[in-house]
Amino acid sequence: MFLTFTSLALMPWKMSITDVLSADDIAAALQECQDPDTFEPQKFFQTSGLAKMSASQVKDVFRFIDNDQSGYLDEEELKFFLQKFESGARELTESETKSLMAAADNDGDGKIGAD
Repeated sequence: MFLTFTSLALMPWKMSITDVLSADDIAAALQECQDPDTFEPQKFFQTSGLAKMSASQVKDVFRFIDNDQSGYLDEEELKFFLQKFESGARELTESETKSLMAAADNDGDGKIGAD
């Protein structure tokens, strides 16, 4: 049975981020931010290939990152953002987490929605 990326996103336990992004691009993006306080959201999105994805594909990746499937990412989920790309990756620091939240929280409610 062949699963599309959208069907995998609806079953995040069966999905790997390398189903949609190049393992080499992910490795390069993680290398750029392996030290604490070096994570830059725009640079990570560009290097990993996320910036080139369609809105629909980005929403699918969002569902993969959304641990509790609430439809929102909060600071606790963002702290583990890099680990969604590689299990051994580091946690984001508090300042990196807040920076990522500020960059993506369009309405200031302390959560990032899929839209």
